[in-house]
Order: sequence, then structure tokens, then C-alpha cells
Amino acid sequence: MTEITRRTMAGRSIRWNHERAEAAYREGHWVRSTLVDALLNAVREEPDRVIVIEGSHSLSVKALYGRASRLAAELSSRYPLGSVVSFMLPNWHEAAIIYVAATLAGMVVHPILPSLRAHDLRFMLSDLNSRLIFVPSSFRKHDYVAMMSEVVESLGSTLDVVVLRGGAGPFESFESMPSECSMTPPSPEPDAVHMIMYTSGTTGSPKGVMHSHNSLHALIRQLGKYWHIEPGDSFLVASPISHIGGSIYAFECPLLLGTTAILHESWDPCAAVADLQSYGCTHFAGATPFLTGMLAAAREAKTRLPDLKVFICGGASVPPSLIQEAVAYFENAAVTRVYGSTEVPVTTVGTPDRLDVKHASESDGRGGIAEIKLVDGEVRVRGPQMLVGYLHADDEHGVFDSEGFYRTGDLAHWMDDDFLVIDGRSKDIIIRNGENISPKELEDLLVASADIAEIAIVGLPHDKTGEQACAVIVPTPGSIPSVMSISDTLAQHGVAKFKYPERVELWPNLPKNDAGKVLKHRIRDRLLQR
Repeated sequence: MTEITRRTMAGRSIRWNHERAEAAYREGHWVRSTLVDALLNAVREEPDRVIVIEGSHSLSVKALYGRASRLAAELSSRYPLGSVVSFMLPNWHEAAIIYVAATLAGMVVHPILPSLRAHDLRFMLSDLNSRLIFVPSSFRKHDYVAMMSEVVESLGSTLDVVVLRGGAGPFESFESMPSECSMTPPSPEPDAVHMIMYTSGTTGSPKGVMHSHNSLHALIRQLGKYWHIEPGDSFLVASPISHIGGSIYAFECPLLLGTTAILHESWDPCAAVADLQSYGCTHFAGATPFLTGMLAAAREAKTRLPDLKVFICGGASVPPSLIQEAVAYFENAAVTRVYGSTEVPVTTVGTPDRLDVKHASESDGRGGIAEIKLVDGEVRVRGPQMLVGYLHADDEHGVFDSEGFYRTGDLAHWMDDDFLVIDGRSKDIIIRNGENISPKELEDLLVASADIAEIAIVGLPHDKTGEQACAVIVPTPGSIPSVMSISDTLAQHGVAKFKYPERVELWPNLPKNDAGKVLKHRIRDRLLQR
């Protein structure tokens, strides 16, 4: 049995195991420095290196530090050390400034998907007691100022809102924030919580996943070792910067590994291929639709992207034939499946060997710095890049085993003794286009509808999105619920559109066991047979 204790760091309680922490430091996965030190070193040694590019906007190391340090000084004048700073932004260069500023000020960053709506925001901001949130004025025809007015009023608490790129309404605009002062950065404790990111859970309520400076450092160093990342390389970042993947490629890798992040606010395969060519991008990571679109666009542009070294594909079901086709087309790139989660990012590092197409396409790859074991087929994992706990310790009940391994709820088997193959999930989570969807959250909202007697939402395989959400409904007499009607209901609750089921089945009853529990595996099997 591994002794796990609670340790308070900068006012937050985290999981701690002394022996594993010592090993992480001894092996160099954990260090005594943080992103702040990496930034200050970069300012001294390579101030003019371009670190972030977004369209016509670019930030050098010097420019990033200048703008971030001024914002950090303003944050420090307003909020106590360790406060939570939230941002709900597309892949914009200002997000890098905010992320680094909050880090310089010794605060905790909290990225939020721009596709989420009032329902999720109310929960997260209240759960975290966030002091400040940065939002766009509008994005993809959604009025964030109006939404935040509703959220702030409903929370009934003090929450500052800063608005970017447009009218701020009753709130403060990013452009008007004071920018004359600067500060001497504090020295954050490397084991303290650096970022909190929410992930869907089977209980219906999202859980706040806490990562320390060191857990993220271990993750980044693992990427550098296994994904052939060298100083001067560049990442195309089309995945949301509010996901663990997009955030590390945009904010951490440029400073810890010397890369450049090319940000794309919206997925456009043709534009992505154009940037991959013009910037000579060496790395790209994303879910299945990104690889499918990039491959088609590259063929149309008659380019084999010779600078591309690695494409990492994960987050949803990845057909082996797609990996094989991409490896055959992209003349220098290793294309591989990987497996991980917000809790233990990049659990496997894939098979970044261009010549090993079999394992790259048919497995999810080898483990990297994490330990992986299978218990009755379930994947359990621990390592220096794993979360340091959930925001609420109560959420950890049953999540870790007696040896401190994270119980993923995913089922797998070994291929050739060394390569992990994910078979499915025991947890009731749907992953569509790389986005986690909690069925219970939606079921709890929809079952209150007058035309729904019972409801069960399950995930089904889908060629383009990995999975689709199907709502199986027992309607009330005389009612005919539809995709449109349940979408309208969820919209009224402020639920993000990406969570909406795109298929509805009307059944006279739902299969249940003797205890009355709905048997979703039987529902799924019946739908698959059809």
C-alpha cells in the first residue's frame, strides 16, 4: 500500500506521497524552478524569439514578458496570492498573456471552453470562487457580455469580468486595463497548484482537476523526449487552448522547450495546411477530425508537408486505416495514436517511430514516464505528470487504488506485451470531437421535461466525430420528443451546444436490472445491432 497524505501548498490541499515525490525530483521529472524562471531565462537569452503567432499578431519573448508583467502587477494589486483567474477565450494570443500574467502573479489559472454556456459557468465559477474572468465580447455569434451579465447576477457574488475585442457593456475592457506598472515576479512553489481544469464525471457534475507546476513540467519534458521536439520547432495549435492539450502546446512548450505556437481560432483544414507550409510546422496534435481534414486539404494543395515530424492523434476513436493512410502520404511524419486524460495527460506517448506503422495504427502506444497496469482489464496509471488531486477531496473517493494508481474506468489489453490498446470505457462518458460529454448531466436536465418520462443517453461510434450522443426516451403519453425539442430545452438551461444529442430514439421502456438501474450496455448493444 502506498501512503497518500494531504499536503497544503499555497492554501490548497493536494495529494502527496513522499517517496514518489523524491523519485520524481531525483529522476529530473520534477524540478525546483517554474514557468516563471523559464520566462526570465528566455528574456535574458533570446528576447527576440517569436513565441506565439495568431494571424497577423505575434509575440516575441520580450513582448510577452512586457505585457504579461504589467498585467500581473495589476492582478497582484487587486487579488490575493493564490486567487483563481479564469479565462474563456478562443485560441487568441491574448490568452498567452493572461496565462503567463496569472502565473507571474502567483495565481491559479483556470481555462474554460468558449463553447460552454451559463449553466456550466455558474457551476465552475462558484465552485472555484474565481475572482476574475476574461471573455470575448462575442465569438461565433454568441454574446458573451449578455451571458456574463446573467451569470454575475445569478451568482450574487463579487466576480470581475474583463472583455476582449469588442464592446464591454457594463464590464471592464481588456484594452483599458492599466499597463504602466510592472512587478518583480514572486517565486512560486513548484509543487503548488498552477492550473485547474474541469472534466466531466459520471456523477453529472464536472470535477476540478488540479495540476501543479511540476506535474505540467513532467508532462512537457516527456513530450520533448518522446515526440522529437527540439528548440526552434513549431506547433500548429488548432485544439482549444482550454483543453489540456491545446494549453500545453500554446503556453508551456514555448517556454520550457523553446518552440513556437501557431494559434488557429477556428478549424479550417485549408488554412491549417497553408500555415503548416508557410511556418514549416513540425508538430500537430488533435482529434480524428483534424487528421482527416488535414490529409484531404494537403492532397488538394498537392503538398506532403515535408517539415511535419509528428502528428499526434487522440481524444476519440482513431481508425487504423486513417493512421496508415496518413503515414503513407506525409513523407517525413510519424503519425500515431495516443491515450490520456486531463487527470493523467499523455498516459501513452504513442509510437513516434515512422517505420512502426503497425503499432502506431493498431495500438495507442507505449507508456512514457507513467506506470500503467491493467486490473481486470481496467487501465490504472500513476506518474509524475498526474493530477495532484481534485479541487474537492470528496471527489477522489474510489478514484485511486491503494497504491495511488488513478482508476481511469477505461478497458484495454496489451499488444505485443508493450503496447496498450484501448477497448472501450466502463465510465459513462461520451467523447465527441475530443470533447467529454457527461450523459447524466443532460439526463438530469431533460428528465424534468413534460414530454419525457424516462431518458438514457449513450454514445455510439461515428466515423467523423468518434462518437455521437443518442438520447433514448420513454415519452409521456401523447408526446413526441425530438432532437429539436430537447435541444431547445438544453438551450434554455444554458448548456453548450456541443453537448446536445444529435439522435433521438423513442422506446416504450428502458431495460433495467432488478434494482431498477438502467442497463445502458443493453441499450447500446440494441442500437448497434440495428
